[in-house]
Amino acid sequence: MDPSSTMLLSWMKDQRPKVPLMKTASTFSRNLEEALDARRADHSLFTRTMSAWKSGQAIDFCSNDLLSLGVGGRIRTAFLEELAKHPNFNLYAGGSRMMDGNYSYIEEVEQEIADFHGAETALLVNSGYEANGAIFAAIPRPGDAIVFDELVHASAHDGMMHSLARSRVPFRHNDADSFRDSLMSVLDSEPMIRDGSRSILVCVESVYSMDGDVCPLMELLDVAKEVGSKQSVVFIVDEAHATGILGPNGRGLVNALGVEKEIAIRLHTCGKALASTGAVILGSASVRTALMNFARCVIYTTAPSFPTVAAVRAGYNLLRSGATQAAQARIPELVKYFFKAIASKDVWSQASDMGILSIPLSEDWEAREHLVHVVPVWTRQRYNYWLVFHLQLSGICAFPIDYPAVKKGESRIRVMFHSDNTEAQVDALVTALCGFAQEMIDIEKAGEGTQQVPKAAQRVYALMASA
Repeated sequence: MDPSSTMLLSWMKDQRPKVPLMKTASTFSRNLEEALDARRADHSLFTRTMSAWKSGQAIDFCSNDLLSLGVGGRIRTAFLEELAKHPNFNLYAGGSRMMDGNYSYIEEVEQEIADFHGAETALLVNSGYEANGAIFAAIPRPGDAIVFDELVHASAHDGMMHSLARSRVPFRHNDADSFRDSLMSVLDSEPMIRDGSRSILVCVESVYSMDGDVCPLMELLDVAKEVGSKQSVVFIVDEAHATGILGPNGRGLVNALGVEKEIAIRLHTCGKALASTGAVILGSASVRTALMNFARCVIYTTAPSFPTVAAVRAGYNLLRSGATQAAQARIPELVKYFFKAIASKDVWSQASDMGILSIPLSEDWEAREHLVHVVPVWTRQRYNYWLVFHLQLSGICAFPIDYPAVKKGESRIRVMFHSDNTEAQVDALVTALCGFAQEMIDIEKAGEGTQQVPKAAQRVYALMASA
């Protein structure tokens, strides 16, 4: 069996309900599986998967190796070269940063990163999730308010749940008018913010990981200045998907716009374009000290180890040297090629008009200032997994994005472009998408009484029945 079929079969088996088969199981186990069966009921159970592209038998349109530093071996080479400069390094950190876990090497790397991004300080932590948890647990003070884009990452929402902020107010995604309304509502309801003794913290992302669109940051900054001229409105920008992708040498959107001094806190992750691990929080000395004193996930955890920090430094050295600039420029060119290629297919207009296939970012793409690696592909909600089956069996590795990663009823396929993808691979993606669209058009036109399940889904269901 080919790797794609093996992966799909394993995934389908994991979606089968388990509680009906657990009549003699313990209460503890049954209760866990009842909760998991709720996920299995709509095929949304997260499972461990082994993507077929890793065996070389499919095309990677799913991983976070955006600049192809991992698959191409460049980050490994740079990492080993960095380790060779420090042959007597300690494998362990030794403790928390506030106790025995601080060391000169991590301090040096943090300052290099801060200088690279034009920030006063940097603090390395173990993951982007931990970074958002630290920011929102430590920075908002009692009486502050958080105003956030409704589509910010789950880690920001989890962090906000532990914050001391008095209120948390969302605004419609990338909507400056809604942002203005949210700011005004906070100012109207919070006298301590109105008199300038407390702050509004604005939480946005540079690139939204499930939608692939870019924050209108300049517009939001202008609204904040207009509405909060006397008040303290500060911005927290999550640059996880902009690191290595936007800005000079991949510095991010904030650097691209030249507004470093107008942003209080930035978060950059190292596990995507930099192909390593960990994250870095940029801010003032006061921000850094607050994180180290009030963020429990920083205080009560072991500091990043030397190899972790060396891998981060290796990635940043590649950015700083310009070695990644061609890869960075390659991604928007591939996305443009994709949009042009799929729009040139005869089936595209019909599939789009019928709602069988939709790529929102392809609409008026020429007018977009930034084209990035994330391109969501939509189909009818009931077809979403059928499209996944079709792509996987066509040798295209792309995964469905479901609730709770997105709102209920807004599932989509997230296509991730990488600098090492070729035009031929993009053509294969287009062929697979259009093949699915044509098959579903034919099925819908044929109406009732005909086979209503596409061929790829039939094949997966047959595999499952025979297993």
